[in-house]
Amino acid sequence: MSSLVLSLDSKCKCDGIEEGDFVRVRLRSGEVLEGIVMPTTEFSSEDIIIIKLSNGYNVGISRSNAEIEVLGKSKISIGKEYPMERTRIEGKGSLRLAFISAGGTIMSKVEYETGAVRPAINVAELIDMVPNLLDIVSYVEVEEVFRLLSENMTPRHWEEIAKIVATKFMKGADSVIIAHGTDTMSYTAAALAFAIQNLPGPVILVGSQRSSDRPSTDAVMNLRGSIITASKAPFGEVTVCMHGHTSDTYILVHRGVRVRKMHSSRRDAFQSINDIPLARVAPTTDDFILLNNDYIPRSKGKDVKLKPRFSNKVFLLKVFPGIDCNIIEYLASIGYKGIVIEGTGLGHIREDCVPVIERVIDKGVIIVMTTQTLFGRVNMKVYTTGRKLLKVGVLSADDMLPEVAYVKLSWLLGNVNDVDEVKRLFVTNLVKELGGIHQENYFPRWYHG
Repeated sequence: MSSLVLSLDSKCKCDGIEEGDFVRVRLRSGEVLEGIVMPTTEFSSEDIIIIKLSNGYNVGISRSNAEIEVLGKSKISIGKEYPMERTRIEGKGSLRLAFISAGGTIMSKVEYETGAVRPAINVAELIDMVPNLLDIVSYVEVEEVFRLLSENMTPRHWEEIAKIVATKFMKGADSVIIAHGTDTMSYTAAALAFAIQNLPGPVILVGSQRSSDRPSTDAVMNLRGSIITASKAPFGEVTVCMHGHTSDTYILVHRGVRVRKMHSSRRDAFQSINDIPLARVAPTTDDFILLNNDYIPRSKGKDVKLKPRFSNKVFLLKVFPGIDCNIIEYLASIGYKGIVIEGTGLGHIREDCVPVIERVIDKGVIIVMTTQTLFGRVNMKVYTTGRKLLKVGVLSADDMLPEVAYVKLSWLLGNVNDVDEVKRLFVTNLVKELGGIHQENYFPRWYHG
């Protein structure tokens, strides 16, 4: 087929150029780019064409500053998606592994040949990423549950994932790996930690900051680290397994109720807060090094305890200078049963909010206090306002992360009917989400010049 050279002064399809076409773009600067024409977004200017380059990156190019040459026509719709069918393969090892896909960056890629969007992970690709996988596993079963960006996760999705994970264990799995988007991964990890207990092996949430079709992807190393953890970890906890360094040197395994995404784009974005990671993994050598001896061991002969319900009537409220205290009363008026306040310092809110909080608590709403500092713990006994908050019935979240306190209260209100019992359990350490002695090395040191 002869190539077609066209100006980009008009819409792409009108010029015979379609999404999925392989094109060469000549810029007025003299630079030449080649790639696949991608769909524009609702926010794109009509003057912009989007090209996916061979290195996996997308670039937006002004039509008025370039001309385009069609090198190959699309054979398939760019937006077509292929379902991931449940797959299973037997190995020569002993690990019975279940792999669940809930979506996220790690679970999507674009085929450069066709532009089709396919699930990034199936059994064959897992074997490619972890060459000795079949020597490790007795079987590996891969199942797609959701195809969601993690910002679209809700407590209803947590409930569904919890039920599926429990079922995998009840059917004999030794460990469950969950591919998940990173933005709300720590919320899901905390939710599963409360919803499924007495675990016979680790539940490992894994994701990537860079998609699997990019050369800089962290997906392969994170997946390898998660499989090594599934095989060698002595703990039966919900964990997050992600890069511990910007280079491909090691993976850190974080406790699911003590972890937070602390950077928007770095590959080592996840950090343990008020705790140290459970383990460090070297995927290139298969080394698993236990860092934290204070873990929940794999259960032996116990039934998995599943309590998957979450209330959608819990609100996470951040305190700021000038906050209108009436927002607290408004939340109660529209049916919220629990409010997690992300207070300042040791756990504070403006003093004139205390009477409002007292009225709301008297109506049966549970109010708990966390701190915006993340590191350290709430102590409302030090200053006058804190003592007043304690007196009217505000609960201390101790050193729980705000999102963990939110998830825990949501879980308790979803499964426990008695308000006093909810309050008792909230301040009880259930899965190592609170308490303990803070050591100096728990706190990171930033650049000091």
